[in-house]
Amino acid sequence: MGVTLYRHNRKAYEAAADMLAKKGRAAVIHPTGTGKSFIAFQLCEKQPDAVVCWLSPSEYIFRTQLESWKAAGGETPGNIHFYTYARLMMMQEDELTQIRPDYIILDEFHRCGAKMWGQGVQRLLAQYPETPVLGLSATNVRYLDGQRDMADELFDGNIASEMTLGDAIVRGILNPPKYVLSMYSCQKKLERYRDRAKNAKSKAVRAEAEKYLEALRRALEKADGLDKIFWKHMTDPVGKYLVFCASYEHMQEMIAKVPDWFAKVDKKPLVYSVYSEDAQAEAEFARFKADVSNHLKLLFCIDMLNEGIHVDDVSGVILLRPTVSPIIYKQQIGRALSAGRKQGENAVIFDVVMNIENLYSIGTVEDEMQAAVRYYRDRGESELIVNEHFHITDEVQDCMRLFQKLNETLGASWELMYQTAEQYFETHGDLEAPKRYVTEDRLSLGQWLDTQRKVRAGKVKGVLTEAQIARLDQLGMRWESKTDRNWERYFAAAQAYYREHGDLLVNVRDGKYGDVDLGKWLAQLRTYKKSGIRTAYLTPERVEALEAIGMVWDVPDYLWEQNYYAAVQYHQEYGNLDVPYYYVNPEGVKLGVWIANTRFARRNQDSGRAKLTDEQIARLNELGMIWENRNNAVWEKAYAAACRYRKQHGSLNIPVAYVTEDGLHLGRWIRKQRNTYSKGMNAERRRKLEEIGVGQEGP
Repeated sequence: MGVTLYRHNRKAYEAAADMLAKKGRAAVIHPTGTGKSFIAFQLCEKQPDAVVCWLSPSEYIFRTQLESWKAAGGETPGNIHFYTYARLMMMQEDELTQIRPDYIILDEFHRCGAKMWGQGVQRLLAQYPETPVLGLSATNVRYLDGQRDMADELFDGNIASEMTLGDAIVRGILNPPKYVLSMYSCQKKLERYRDRAKNAKSKAVRAEAEKYLEALRRALEKADGLDKIFWKHMTDPVGKYLVFCASYEHMQEMIAKVPDWFAKVDKKPLVYSVYSEDAQAEAEFARFKADVSNHLKLLFCIDMLNEGIHVDDVSGVILLRPTVSPIIYKQQIGRALSAGRKQGENAVIFDVVMNIENLYSIGTVEDEMQAAVRYYRDRGESELIVNEHFHITDEVQDCMRLFQKLNETLGASWELMYQTAEQYFETHGDLEAPKRYVTEDRLSLGQWLDTQRKVRAGKVKGVLTEAQIARLDQLGMRWESKTDRNWERYFAAAQAYYREHGDLLVNVRDGKYGDVDLGKWLAQLRTYKKSGIRTAYLTPERVEALEAIGMVWDVPDYLWEQNYYAAVQYHQEYGNLDVPYYYVNPEGVKLGVWIANTRFARRNQDSGRAKLTDEQIARLNELGMIWENRNNAVWEKAYAAACRYRKQHGSLNIPVAYVTEDGLHLGRWIRKQRNTYSKGMNAERRRKLEEIGVGQEGP
């Protein structure tokens, strides 16, 4: 029956097809939830004889997009050659030559700015400079990577269609959300300010601060708790809600609060949880999507649903993860928006952690909407305006004003704390006070110094004038924290290692490099990234800095690809994967050991160890992989040769020195079998040898 594109996607497709024909490059920048992938599928459908090289961050993202296309009435395009960016970066030149694409699609093309993935993409584009390239993304800017514009870098600024999130809401492509700001995070903030006020030495400052603290306390007492907020604003009490968390530990902590927070909505809510490194994540996600029960359904997630993956019937999202990344923020709130949602079906977004204060927030979406409204009115296209505003339930406005006043009051004690810092400097010769250091007068000098560093770095809100910075500089203030200095030391070692070796695949057991244990540090970072812990240390900026010097987060996946391509080279040279156990290729890859371990992994898929994926098994099957033990394979090959010889000559009276045309020492093999036969051997082999007369004839 085919797929009829929504009007905005149809226009984007037509513009992209025209730009590809004229310019050879076209980028489509549309918000999450607008169905960008359908534009690329339409291209594949309209060009059925063209070879389309489709690149994506993960096979899972592509599969979910394909499922959505098929659910809309489309058929699986038979002309797509799919590759992940990770696989592309490992491909050899001869393999790139074999692709011969008529079109290249770069899905989530902002991800091509990463060092290793970007290198693979650039090699592909250099191999096929005349091949048209279509890019899809919700954003073209890598905000935390020097504001790099990937539309300029990859598409020479050729943008076929661009739409902001605000524009999509104004035009009714996406329904305006109901945005609820809660006071959940204000309680912790109040406790921090209470500690600061308690440590203020000035009696007047403490009295003034106590006045605002009391006002805040009363305001928080009157405010609804999260249980009531969810009860009041969850428009669909049996709907599906995505709950974004900061880390695995944080997710477990938040799941534990489900009975308290959601009992008013549903006494028996159904809880699901996924994160990208969980082997069961795909199955858990599928169960959540298929759940049509009359219960509240909550999917707790860390990073798996940030991009490319959709749930059609999401009733809302709950933001429990503070984020400074505009890309992630857009992707998370976009999970509640969909171009397929009927008019009036407004999703609800619960901003529990005040993301509204960050770099890109719902306030920015409102600004985008107003800009779009002015644009369409100025062009005389007011009929395109469907929504001019959306509703924000703001329960924190008064509290934020009180917090600002409280901060100003406590700021009056800066001079006192500076004088305390001077005294510390006179005694110790530096300002390296431990974070928990408290003076005899109960002044938290260590905490204050740490706060000054964070204020200057923009990590927390506050005022620190240039004059104050200069005065602290006179005392030898080191503005980076000990944690930051640790980072700089290890990162410098990582940079040096990369310049010397071309990668960051440092052996964990013997990973000393200079005066740092670089291998252990990199292993810890991979653990942090995989589990979602220590996000204050492994920030998005640091992740991008590491990726810029070749950091591989999933070493097993990387090494598998490396070994696989060594297997491809072996197959191209020898025509098989009958690799001797001790074989090492010219690049130092222990291919024989890897082949043996891979066979073992396949035979023990249910052992709980690392498993081979269906894709990996299929790729090895394409190379003629023999999955049984190599010794068995060698024996079976020799046995088949013995059968042929007996059929041709009528017996197995073979000279010991006899060698077959393909180099098999069949004479020696027969003698060995007779010796083994007389000493005892495997019953199955004994039976097979008896069938051809071994053991019955003399040597």
